[in-house]
Amino acid sequence: MTTITFDTLKYVKTLKAAGFDDKQAEGLAEAQVEVFEKNLEELATKQDLKQLRLEIAAEIAPLKWGVAVCVAGITAILIESVFP
Repeated sequence: MTTITFDTLKYVKTLKAAGFDDKQAEGLAEAQVEVFEKNLEELATKQDLKQLRLEIAAEIAPLKWGVAVCVAGITAILIESVFP
């Protein structure tokens, strides 16, 4: 699982310096930690992206060959129509 470093003490101090009282600052810090934890569950990792890249490459490979064959066929038809 992916982790993130979040300095809650610094966050609380920053909020207090901005005018929040202790209870508000601590409540916001807890809420922020929950948001990070929730969002990290859905975050793609580098390994997820590598796997996706491999899957996409495997799906596209046959399409490349199909396009090449179509282009060759069209080229052959055009050449044949110009030089009967």
